[in-house]
Amino acid sequence: MKKMRDIPNRDRPREKLATRGPEALTDTELIALLLGRGTKGRDVSQVAGEVKAYLDKVKKNKDSPSYDALLEIGGVGSAKACEIMACFEIGRRYLGDNDVPGCRITCPGDVLPLVAAWRDKKQEYFFCITLNGAGEVIERRTITVGILNQSLVHPREVFAEAITDRAASVILVHNHPSGTLEPSTQDIGITRQLVEAGSILGIRVLDHIIVTKKGYVSLKEIGHL
Repeated sequence: MKKMRDIPNRDRPREKLATRGPEALTDTELIALLLGRGTKGRDVSQVAGEVKAYLDKVKKNKDSPSYDALLEIGGVGSAKACEIMACFEIGRRYLGDNDVPGCRITCPGDVLPLVAAWRDKKQEYFFCITLNGAGEVIERRTITVGILNQSLVHPREVFAEAITDRAASVILVHNHPSGTLEPSTQDIGITRQLVEAGSILGIRVLDHIIVTKKGYVSLKEIGHL
C-alpha cells in the first residue's frame, strides 16, 4: 500500500472526492479521508487499511462497530474512533430509517421490518418504538446496547423521548443473541416495571417483543402484559 506522500496530489482522497465525487474513492480512501492523517511511524493509508479490515469483519458478522475495538487499532485514538462511530450513526439515521416514521402497527409482526437489522446481532439491543393515537410509528430509538437489566433499562430512559414525542403508546423490542425466544425472568421483570411506569405517565405499553433471526415472541400474546 502506497504511503500518502507518495501518491500524486490529484490522486489523493481529498482531491479525488472534490473533482470526481465520493463514488470514485475506494473504501480505504474514504476511511483515510475521514482519519485525515496518520501517526508517527504509521501512515494514514496503513491505518485506514486496518480500519477497513476491522469494518469488513464487522460487516461479515452482521454486527456494529465498537468504540473499544477501534481504539485497539494503532493510530486510532479516541477522537477518530468517535468520528467513525458518529459517521455510522448519522448514516443509519439519515439513510436507514427513512421508512420508520408513519408506518402503522396492527400486530406484532408489523414490528419486524423496523428491527430487521438487529435480529441476529451478537449483542442485545433494546428499542422503544413510540406511536401516536392512530397506532402509527413516530420514532424507533435504541435505549441500551448490552446485557439487559432493570438498572440499565430504566423507565426514565424509555419514556423521556416518548413524552417529547407526545406518544400515546410504546412498543418495546429487544433481540436475543442466543437465538432462544423464551423470555427470561429478567425480561418479564423489566416489562412489568415499564408497564407500571407507563401507566403512571399515561403512556400505554402495548407489547414487548423478543426477536431473533428465527422469529419473534410477543409477551402480550403469551400473557405477560
